[in-house]
Amino acid sequence: MNNAHCTHLPAFVDGELPLEHHEDFRAHLASCEDCGARFHDLLQADILGRLAHAKVPPTPEATGVSPAPWPLPPSEPAPVPPPPPSPRRWNHLGAFALTLAALGVWTARVTREPSSPWPALAPTRALEARLTSGSLDAHRPYVPMRGGASTAAPLPLQELAGMEDRQDWRGIASAYLLSGDARQALSYLGNAPASPDVDSDRAVALALAHAGASEQASLDEALAVLEDVLREQPGHPQALWNLALVLRNLDLPLLAADAFDAVAKQGEPGWSAEARDKAVALREKTLARGREWKQAFAATQDLMADANAPLPLEEAAKLPGIVRLAFYDALRAAPSKDAALRLLPLAEALDRAYGGSVLHATVLRVAARDFQKRGPLARDYARFVRGRTPFPPAFLERLRHSGEDDLYVGALGYEIQAGRPVDVTAFARAAEGLGDPWFHLIAERERANLEVRDGQWWKAEARVLEALRTCEAQRLDYRCADLHGWLTDMYLVELHRPAEASEHAQRGWRLAKSQGEWQQERMFLQELAQVARFHHVAPTARAYLRESLARTPEELAQRGYVHRNLATLAWMDFRVDEARQHLEQSMESGAPLGLNGAGVLADLARFGPMPGAADALARTLSGLRQGEPRPGERALLDALQGEFELERDPAAGRALLHSALTQAEHGPDDVSARRARARASAALISDAGRSGAYLEALTLAARQLQVTEVPERCVLAVSVQHERTLTVARGPSGAVLGDFNPTRTAPLGQDASGLVPPALQDALRGCEQVRVLAPPPVTGLPRLLPPDIAWSYQVGHAKAGPPPPVDSGTHLVVSNVDTPAALGLARLPPMAPPPGDDGRRVMLEGARATPSRVLEAMSTATEVELHTHGVFSQELSDASLLMLAPERDGRYALTARQVREKGLPQAPLVFLAACGAARTAPFPHESFSLPVAFVDAGARAVLAATVDIPDSAGRFFNAVRERIHSGAAPGVALRDERQAWLQASPADRWVHDVLLFE
Repeated sequence: MNNAHCTHLPAFVDGELPLEHHEDFRAHLASCEDCGARFHDLLQADILGRLAHAKVPPTPEATGVSPAPWPLPPSEPAPVPPPPPSPRRWNHLGAFALTLAALGVWTARVTREPSSPWPALAPTRALEARLTSGSLDAHRPYVPMRGGASTAAPLPLQELAGMEDRQDWRGIASAYLLSGDARQALSYLGNAPASPDVDSDRAVALALAHAGASEQASLDEALAVLEDVLREQPGHPQALWNLALVLRNLDLPLLAADAFDAVAKQGEPGWSAEARDKAVALREKTLARGREWKQAFAATQDLMADANAPLPLEEAAKLPGIVRLAFYDALRAAPSKDAALRLLPLAEALDRAYGGSVLHATVLRVAARDFQKRGPLARDYARFVRGRTPFPPAFLERLRHSGEDDLYVGALGYEIQAGRPVDVTAFARAAEGLGDPWFHLIAERERANLEVRDGQWWKAEARVLEALRTCEAQRLDYRCADLHGWLTDMYLVELHRPAEASEHAQRGWRLAKSQGEWQQERMFLQELAQVARFHHVAPTARAYLRESLARTPEELAQRGYVHRNLATLAWMDFRVDEARQHLEQSMESGAPLGLNGAGVLADLARFGPMPGAADALARTLSGLRQGEPRPGERALLDALQGEFELERDPAAGRALLHSALTQAEHGPDDVSARRARARASAALISDAGRSGAYLEALTLAARQLQVTEVPERCVLAVSVQHERTLTVARGPSGAVLGDFNPTRTAPLGQDASGLVPPALQDALRGCEQVRVLAPPPVTGLPRLLPPDIAWSYQVGHAKAGPPPPVDSGTHLVVSNVDTPAALGLARLPPMAPPPGDDGRRVMLEGARATPSRVLEAMSTATEVELHTHGVFSQELSDASLLMLAPERDGRYALTARQVREKGLPQAPLVFLAACGAARTAPFPHESFSLPVAFVDAGARAVLAATVDIPDSAGRFFNAVRERIHSGAAPGVALRDERQAWLQASPADRWVHDVLLFE
């Protein structure tokens, strides 16, 4: 034993041994048994000390936290995550060894094959996913670890060092993945050159790295990576396997089974057999649930037609939703007292399933009716329902005056379901009179539909949310799922609020699955696909759609729906040929193309003629124009037709587009009107740019943004219509310069760099400041112009009259906020007061800085500074949220919607010194972000960043404010302070992403 080397062991474990001694000590450690044993003990003691100091929480099994999507190695208390990789090799290798020691997997002696750096593999594997490095992909049975030591031995430090010397980042990442540290694995995979193998491993790390925080988001990201891998290399075995796992954990079992089948067909030893077994299990379990639902549904269909049909009593216990629907129809169709009383056991079975006795009472009430009068009506009702024919108006009128309200409600329900107009007020009144909460909920839904048609969406929203609370209290899960579906549709279609839509779609889906309601499950799969599409998560949207089709591939209407929506997603991803193929499949089904299909047809017209497209569009638009479409809907349909015609008959197309634009501007301001204005404007702007009419394009861009006065100089317009980009600039002389580029092949990124050609940038350099007119989706993207140019986004028309002087109202400062402890947000340091007296200054700090107090204080402010945490989460909101102190009811976030609704009467200058306060979802038809909301509410100017910002950002925003008070225009103040800041601290790149909105 070399005592001199042995004395270095504690310093080596603590990471304090000088780097020049590492090589010698590493060689000593490999040969010294005493040091090997002490090394293990010291590492264990060190990690336990770290865990105790950090107060590491119990294991997921103890806390009820959802486990990772793929079981991790041992579930002993998780180690404190090691720091990111350091330039000093032994720091990160030491951290890795600490992790392995804490997991109980370190061995001093490791046996391995001479040709492989990896230890001899254990007979089973604890990681369900497949890795691509070397022998790690050799098949072993999967046995998830429930605790205790892992059977997988780590690589010794010497081998890890060799991997780093060879820059085998994928190998090191694999070691971290085997030890359960997916975040470190991602760090190393980021150093590896892109390849299908690297990306397959990255998908594994993505799914594991974020599983505890947001499993849905991590699986979405992993799915996108795997889809790209398989698009490049369709038979990639590890990616196919990992894709199956991701799909399974997204609860898409039929698609997961298909992916496992693809693995099984490759004939890999071990893997193919396991894949085949998994595919069979997933498919059989899922289809068995479908068969059970279909059998129950079939059992209910005979109740109306056959007076002697057996009562579905067992089905009532398992699937009370669809059985209750059939019960009501059977009771309505009963032609006699005895026929009604025959249903009493079924009513009692359903009452047991739902609780209460309302259906028992309903049977007795119907049985007590005079069947000499009711009997003929019941027989006619049954005849119309079985024949699936509309109820004649004369028959409906007879029912209305018959006193048989249950028959009247049932008949009107079928008319509503078929989309035929009915007297909703009369329907709701009759439904309420039945005294059954089931029909109260249906009545509330139809009242809400009427309010939406009248443009009173806020009343409809409140009504249905209250109905949902009633529904949950009554445990009417089938109706609750229906209300969640209604809210999902309203938030998506009417209000374009996918964050709320996502919440209700997920809740409805969980309800449908828990109740075994196969049909509702399929409906919510399609709702979730629409939510993902609105959030621009195309791979997940595609997966939900394909799973819904796999459940009923024989239904033509379903096939048409899925393929037209897949066409929309392919178009979003700039895959024109794929979009065309899906649209052709949708047209072949004979089903109407709907609004989405019409939109893709209009877009594809720019890429050449498509057989049958004109007829299909004409039929679709004709169908959509039937009934009583609202003004915004009519404008949108004209815009779609105009886009299509623009490529065949330009004059006719322009006329339709101008008409649609005028209709949208002068009608009610709803989502359809905004979409019509955006589509018509984008098409006309591109058309003008294509013909070189740049001044006309500039005017149209201002019109779309509702900017009433277009500057004659120092103005830039930027419009993106999918593959087309138009930029128009007027410099100090007022000369017009434009550029039209129709070759975009990918969606916009996180910033706008490269959108404005250098020649147009140069044309603007003589301007004191540049006004930017950039309709969505460009509005709010950073780095549109170089940092030496002063510029700002113009968003919205100027308010009547000049704003009050900045020093005429209060100066509100919100800082040092007590955000909820459960959020785990670091407390931001208190703001240092600016030099000099500020008698206008009003502070809101600590627990007093609640959303309601901040909104109230802003109503008298002419300056507002918000220094708090900003969070952007599409699951919570469609724009960034400001984290404030909680109200009594627990609400703590200030949202764009709250700001817009409250208003800012004193036209304040607003500084949003919060991380990512300017982030927004990339909606193509409207700008929806906190800065735009502040401007819409009345702010004269807003400064905000699109990225995370450091604590020092408060000084930056205050310096800009002082420049403005010294007389500089806001755009000039921002540019000059940015330049000064970068000169003093070139590494602070975040200042490039601070934007001005005016």
